[in-house]
Amino acid sequence: MTYHERKEKEKHLLYLIEQKRLCSLEKVANDYECSIRTIKRMLENLRNEGKTIVYCRKSNKYLLEK
Repeated sequence: MTYHERKEKEKHLLYLIEQKRLCSLEKVANDYECSIRTIKRMLENLRNEGKTIVYCRKSNKYLLEK
């Protein structure tokens, strides 16, 4: 995966979180043809860029805190 492809996938991952549609890291990993660990690293990169991404155990989804 090139740097450009990774940034595009991170952008789409953020879109899924904003739309409250990210609930399964396994499904996203299958869609992106990568590992779950790679998705977790992408989430960590987004957090390092200043996004406040949290996991809600009640709804089983990743969300952006305001």
